[in-house]
Amino acid sequence: MNDQLSRLSLNQETIRQWSLPELAEGCVKAGIGKVGLWRAPVQAYGVERAAALMADAGLTVTSLCRGGFLTAPDPAGRARALDGNRAALDEAAALSTDTLVLVSGGLPPGSRDLYGARERVADALAELLPYAAERGVRLAIEPLHPMFASDRCVVSTLAQALDLAERFPAERVGVVVDTYHLWWDDRAPEQIARAGAGGRVHAFQLADWITPLPAGVLLGRGQLGDGSVDFRSFRRQVESAGYGGPIEVEIFNEELWARDGAEVLAEVIGRYVQHAC
Repeated sequence: MNDQLSRLSLNQETIRQWSLPELAEGCVKAGIGKVGLWRAPVQAYGVERAAALMADAGLTVTSLCRGGFLTAPDPAGRARALDGNRAALDEAAALSTDTLVLVSGGLPPGSRDLYGARERVADALAELLPYAAERGVRLAIEPLHPMFASDRCVVSTLAQALDLAERFPAERVGVVVDTYHLWWDDRAPEQIARAGAGGRVHAFQLADWITPLPAGVLLGRGQLGDGSVDFRSFRRQVESAGYGGPIEVEIFNEELWARDGAEVLAEVIGRYVQHAC
């Protein structure tokens, strides 16, 4: 494998148009040895089948997306969320990945209590921790851009994510450094250093921020080099903080999904080398 590509992981959503077998075949042909997977397509294909497919292709699953959505205030909603996350941990273990990415969840309907919502996330992490430890899977809290705080993720900054993670052992709970969500935060460098000092950088993901924002903001991540993010700076920061793990390219973009998958992968590789190596 090309040394420049040895750490590159292709997140499945970047080429959503590919089936799991097409993903495995395309990565092997392109010399990519790592993939990040998503629960819905894995479940549709079959978790055990997916695990066998990745293993037979010699692919390492670097993360599973996603768990989380842990802010429900009512007992029934909380129980459903915990059960769903235990299932996600089982799937991660079956896929032989040590990292389950968590998106915390947004504010419950009618609520304005961000602090209370984050505390419910902490309480849920405490409940999930023994189950995750038994399966050898780490919980990686992903802060999302503040525009998602109301409906998707009450954890908006790396500092907030670390405030949660640091209540628990570093080998069990850490954070995701995602350039799309953190590029704007002038405190990100010091918080990356903080995360690294505690051994809590559990995943590193790349996508660009493009403007004007597409109508469907959630699907508006840009191809590397098309927007505002300084990827080399982020890579220097996480590596200076001690992170030497996989680097996932995770792009949600309908224009990429409408193109030929092999063409998109070739472009991803080229842009990664050009902008992140």
